[in-house]
Amino acid sequence: MADDTKDDSELAGEAKLGGEIADHRSEISSILGDAYRGELDRETTWRSRLDQTTTWGVTVVAAILTFAFSSADNPHYIILIGILAVSLFLLIEARRYRHYDVFRSRVRLFQQNLLADALDPEEGIEHGDWRTKLSRDYRNPTLKVSTWEATANRLRRIYLPLLAVLLVAWLFRITAFAPDESLLTTASVAVIPGTVVIGVIGLYYTAAIVIVLWPRTRKAKGNFREGDPEDWKGSS
Repeated sequence: MADDTKDDSELAGEAKLGGEIADHRSEISSILGDAYRGELDRETTWRSRLDQTTTWGVTVVAAILTFAFSSADNPHYIILIGILAVSLFLLIEARRYRHYDVFRSRVRLFQQNLLADALDPEEGIEHGDWRTKLSRDYRNPTLKVSTWEATANRLRRIYLPLLAVLLVAWLFRITAFAPDESLLTTASVAVIPGTVVIGVIGLYYTAAIVIVLWPRTRKAKGNFREGDPEDWKGSS
């Protein structure tokens, strides 16, 4: 019984610990500083993972294009395999982007409401309940960006240009390397007729463009905005 009472008192003391720390400005400032550095490090780690996937995609595109155009005897569908590979990297990067945004959103909360306010208190804080939001996110970490939005973001910034390069290369490959044959004939892959191949490719790229252009409410934290360089120069 005594042990149970002791355990209850210890639990009660631990429950009050957070509130006591919050009442001491120096302690909470130190904790928030350490938390900010930790979140910044995790954001940097996930940012490097995004860059790594992009590097894979660019490397695969370069290797496939080199092989496809190194000889007229090389099959054109190697470029289609490249499209599939780049699409796989897109899905991997979209997943990584969702995790990256979790830590970036926390870092932005610190920057917008703690650092910015400390540097210029007259402007005030951007989110009056930012500590509540951060506390809620620490208690129940959640992904804030949908797979749809993450895929659209990575398509727009990185992968749609790569896919466009592959599409142009494929069209050039099936036309310039077989000038005496029709487009539908050269586009065929084994027993799959050219009409089916071209139709599938057309639907795929149409879907990619729709994903990029489809209107949606942005959940990810905003990136850099255009500014006036004169604001940094100061008065002359």
